[in-house]
Amino acid sequence: MQLLDCTLRDGGYYNQWDFDKKLVNEYLEAMDAAGVQIVELGLRSNINKGFKGPNAFTTEPYLKSLNIPQSLNVAVMVNASELLAAEDMYQILAMLFPVNAAESLVDVVRVACHVHEFAEALRASKWLEERGYRVGYNLMQIADRSNDEIESLAALANDYPLEVLYFADSMGSMDEIRTVEIVKLIKKHWSKEIGIHTHDNMGKALSNSLAAYKNGVAWIDSTVTGMGRGPGNARTEEIIIEFESKINRTVNIVPVLSIIRTFFEPLKKKCGWGSNPFYFLTGKYSIHPTYVQEMLSDARYSEEDILSAINHLKTGKGKKFSFNTLESLRNSYGDELSGDWTPSKVLKDKDVLILGAGEGVVKHKEAIEAFIKKHNPIVLAINTQTSISSSLINYRVACHPIRLLADCEIHKKLEQSLIVPFKSLPQDVRSQLSGKEILDFGLTVKEGVFEFNQNSACTPNALAVSYAFSIAASGGASSIKLAGFDGYSLDDKRYHEMNETIMLFRNASGSIPIESITNTSYELPQSSVYSLIG
Repeated sequence: MQLLDCTLRDGGYYNQWDFDKKLVNEYLEAMDAAGVQIVELGLRSNINKGFKGPNAFTTEPYLKSLNIPQSLNVAVMVNASELLAAEDMYQILAMLFPVNAAESLVDVVRVACHVHEFAEALRASKWLEERGYRVGYNLMQIADRSNDEIESLAALANDYPLEVLYFADSMGSMDEIRTVEIVKLIKKHWSKEIGIHTHDNMGKALSNSLAAYKNGVAWIDSTVTGMGRGPGNARTEEIIIEFESKINRTVNIVPVLSIIRTFFEPLKKKCGWGSNPFYFLTGKYSIHPTYVQEMLSDARYSEEDILSAINHLKTGKGKKFSFNTLESLRNSYGDELSGDWTPSKVLKDKDVLILGAGEGVVKHKEAIEAFIKKHNPIVLAINTQTSISSSLINYRVACHPIRLLADCEIHKKLEQSLIVPFKSLPQDVRSQLSGKEILDFGLTVKEGVFEFNQNSACTPNALAVSYAFSIAASGGASSIKLAGFDGYSLDDKRYHEMNETIMLFRNASGSIPIESITNTSYELPQSSVYSLIG
């Protein structure tokens, strides 16, 4: 059997493959002591966009600078997409592998392929094998492929000089039964070695690896502490413990545990890989885990946002990760659609109070309610804010597609009319709002723009507060007062997004005066609600 640790390749997605050389050398010693036979030290790539550390390229000079134990074999991974995007695949291969295996420190080359890339990418295996490299191919996202398709892929591989054919549980959706089934399907047409690369979305990475081994899979992937995109992988320290008796040499796991304590655990706390309920759901519904990884790293997404996004993606839209898809979950307002509600009929020359969800609303609840009773502004509550007495709120404002998905049932129970860009909402949101009194005010989102029209507006983002600003300005209100917009810390993306939104609104043609009557960290005029109720 072959234990292959790919920490520095798979884990590099968290730190741009920028591993300190001292750590790498300690890692190599630890892998050797633990009986790991192969270490995949990174990618071999010719794409140079944005800063990436040495393990994104794993060049020959870099490898020569490391203290690689004699008994360790070195692997690198190539993405088939890079090979297939080139006019001449072999020219790219010659650039990536300028010397033959006899002169290189690389022993094993693995090519990562999506199913649709496999047939064409297999041509690279002959070029690599002729130059002395051991060759493996990793088939990604194979769990939900049909049995016939898996068999045909295995049969296709038989015509090429691969040493090992891997299958990867890319979505972390497999269980032991499906794992064994795939192994048997591959074996029908593939007589050489099989490998498995498991993800831990549903906490099954180790059990699936063990089930695969018991059914004839000889190559097992893992990473230290499971370090890898999203929920990560089977954990090397657990794989070593499980397979210690099958490794034909003395095993010492202490160095691995030492680098876990000094480096990987602190980094894990910082980056947050490892399974959680969100990743469990991505495995259950075969959603690419990078969606959750990106949302967890972005403070603008609440728990409700992430759950609603998963609910949207589970219909089959989330198998391939796309930043465009992720952004569309926050903003589906590209078309210019006017609503049929005219805010000027109720807001013209009136003061507007917009209620946020900050602690300032709770802390100053009595003063805010006294202000409303004394000055009688039109009160717009953002989303489902309920700190202020419901009888004092005139309308509720919402537009964020993900947040609306999470809040539909709550909105149906609240008594106020809901102002939303109804025509632009996804069909599933519109259906769930059935029976709710809706005031349809149109919304278009364009970066850096505020524009105010009779039945619609354009805002720079899909934040409900931006939408509320525009409703007030489009309605010809006299002024806007804010309560409960406490703000975030300076290192929070939401702080900067909101500050920029306020600046754009204040500078927009047709905007109206705006100030906060509770404490806020945002850069806008402030007064005190207490001075307004005396």
